[in-house]
Amino acid sequence: MLYLVAMIAGLGIGFLRGGRLRYLAQLKLRWLWLVPLALVIQLLIFPLFSGSPLLPYATEPLHLASYALLMLWLVMNVRTPPMSILSLGAICNFVVIVSNGGYMPASATALQQAGLAHIAERLLEGDVVANVTLMSALTRVNALGDWLYLPSWIPFSTALSIGDVLIAVGLVWLLVRGMVANE
Repeated sequence: MLYLVAMIAGLGIGFLRGGRLRYLAQLKLRWLWLVPLALVIQLLIFPLFSGSPLLPYATEPLHLASYALLMLWLVMNVRTPPMSILSLGAICNFVVIVSNGGYMPASATALQQAGLAHIAERLLEGDVVANVTLMSALTRVNALGDWLYLPSWIPFSTALSIGDVLIAVGLVWLLVRGMVANE
């Protein structure tokens, strides 16, 4: 949801700066089809609205493959300036996920502060929820895990990582840059 909020913010800032949606086509992003393909893979392996994934097999390799597709897309578009921020965020998330067997460690405190006590409770009971595992002394690279949070009074509040913040900033920049002509 953070990325959806970032996209809405990017579009809003773009409009406020006099930008137009039609100018986004001038970005000439290559291999854009890799992004929805990676997202479809993640939707298949991590339950979004149900308790079980549609594809309950090979979660770790498929999750890493989805990140590989996103990384390939970022590399193919590296000449577009916002991609450097997006890439840094994706690399941060990739490192922590690879280091933890395909899962993102999340702080129970951050989840509770974000109003996601039910997820924190399940993690504390030893469950894995979607692509999230409980951050602990046993998880690796916790500094890149989900320990930041948006407070529960903010719509779509969630726990998030430094990588998520960088990706959100990169998305806003990409949309504003694309919408504003001659920038």
